[in-house]
Amino acid sequence: MKNSIKIHPDDSVVIALEAISKGDLILVEGNEIVVNDDVPQGHKIAIKSINKGEHILKYAASIGIAQADIKVGDHIHVHNLRTGLGDNLAYCYNPNGKEIQSSAEGLTFNGYQRANGDVGIRNELWIVPTVGCVNGQARLIANQLKQEADLSHIDDVVVLGHQYGCSQLGDDHSNTQRALSQLIKHPNAGAVLVLGLGCENNQISSLKEVIGDYNESRIRFLIAQEVEDEVEVGLEMVKELAELMKQDSRTAQPVSKLRIGLKCGGSDGFSGITANPLLGRFSDWLVGQGGTTVLTEVPEMFGAETLLMDRADSESVFDKTVSMINGFKDYFRRHDQPIYENPSPGNKNGGITTLEEKSLGCVQKGGTAIVTDVLDYADPIVKNGLNLLWSPGNDLVAASALGFSGCQMVLFTTGRGTPFGSFVPTVKVATNTQLFEHKSKWMDFNAGVLVEGADMNEVRKDFTNYLIEVANGKKLNHEITDFKEIAIFKSGVTL
Repeated sequence: MKNSIKIHPDDSVVIALEAISKGDLILVEGNEIVVNDDVPQGHKIAIKSINKGEHILKYAASIGIAQADIKVGDHIHVHNLRTGLGDNLAYCYNPNGKEIQSSAEGLTFNGYQRANGDVGIRNELWIVPTVGCVNGQARLIANQLKQEADLSHIDDVVVLGHQYGCSQLGDDHSNTQRALSQLIKHPNAGAVLVLGLGCENNQISSLKEVIGDYNESRIRFLIAQEVEDEVEVGLEMVKELAELMKQDSRTAQPVSKLRIGLKCGGSDGFSGITANPLLGRFSDWLVGQGGTTVLTEVPEMFGAETLLMDRADSESVFDKTVSMINGFKDYFRRHDQPIYENPSPGNKNGGITTLEEKSLGCVQKGGTAIVTDVLDYADPIVKNGLNLLWSPGNDLVAASALGFSGCQMVLFTTGRGTPFGSFVPTVKVATNTQLFEHKSKWMDFNAGVLVEGADMNEVRKDFTNYLIEVANGKKLNHEITDFKEIAIFKSGVTL
């Protein structure tokens, strides 16, 4: 097997496919190059002489500026490469997106048709606290339900606890209400008990105003301070909801009903070569079938944002993308934080040096489709196709945000590995085979085969078939271990 890979003909670097020792040879386009340093797997090696101050190219784009003269065969990383990113930019709309041409394949999955027309891929009973004070009571209700009721027709009973709902002001209070309101109406839930305390800022009466229309037979509300024993009353309510869920059954649904979130975390030098491009191929395929994908992690678009802006389907969508990018930079400044304090230590260990390098790999999850809409935090999806979503890159916050907007499933690529799971099925896609085999109880699909000779088209088909199995009810590793969490975005003061 080759020990390095060149991603694009214009690149000034190759990526080490395995750890390479000083003095070893790599073969690049028929030429042997002596490696001048020990280079870890996933890291970059110079294949051209690069002068101090020159841009270094990967993916045929700049990933930063050389901090010193670099010789052919040198290891390129934090010691000799720095970001070239700066302040807010003025952007011009230069549309060059192309409609995805894909014939409908007629594929279906077995999902749960909800009363409002949405389709879920799970039929779970959720208990949603309005405030962290009643997380414990919610767990007591869930545990007693599991002990006393026949739940064979239900995929799971889940308490979606959190620490917010009180002592919040302004945007934080609004974000919590909007996030919970969308969560409560999510199609993966066949029924929901909303459990309040009674004295919190997030009063059930005001939360209902944010929720708007809802299925009153499947969404119930309980205020703990208004009853003598909230656990006893809540238990009777969820027993009634569980009984109603016996009416639910899976039926064949077109894949155009799928709404899939795209996310990465713990990226490494292979993320932009294997797993992220695989998600991009899948995204293009699903969009071509009339379905929807959502790309988020705004700070990890910095340096690659024009690739998305130029694919906006209108000047309005372009303007919203510009506002999202520059607005997020302003958010960093308001808190006196550096805009480009990224990648993380784990990213750097895996071979990623600068934010633009990370971003150029990250945006590949969005494939090549036209961007049809830009969503604010916890905004519901209203347009099919590729959407962009306002959210930070934090794994739990971003994955939750995708779920709040209505994604039934999140695809999560990683080169370092993580066991967490969002409140919707979260598919862990390994960027390399070593990780997939080492953390077999964390990872669900191996994209590492793409640097081992596997054909991208065939892997995409295998991946699609796997995801349809997941939509049909196949449990992911985090579902088996019962790791299901929500994380709500917070930026302001706590009273």
